[in-house]
Amino acid sequence: MEAKEYGNVGKKAIWFVKSLLCGYIVTGFLLLILALMLYKLGLSEQNVNAGIVLIYVISTFSAGFVLGKLAGKRKFLWGLFAGITYFVLLMLITLGVYHAFQG
Repeated sequence: MEAKEYGNVGKKAIWFVKSLLCGYIVTGFLLLILALMLYKLGLSEQNVNAGIVLIYVISTFSAGFVLGKLAGKRKFLWGLFAGITYFVLLMLITLGVYHAFQG
């Protein structure tokens, strides 16, 4: 019975990594589109900042959605957990790069 439980934990960890990877891929793709729009359309700083916030919201939602779909049960809780983890990782990366939480 113990081996079955450990296999289940490993399976959930793989689901979790897949969902976070999906969130980061969505982030990268949407930020690339935003950069191209900035280059071609000359967007204002306010528009770019709003776009970045929107991209992070969409990416967090996509990571949570993927994990909820993979889990099958308690989709909302798994999705919430993935979204919170995605956000915390972004904050840690920001802290590591800029050594402060700004704007």
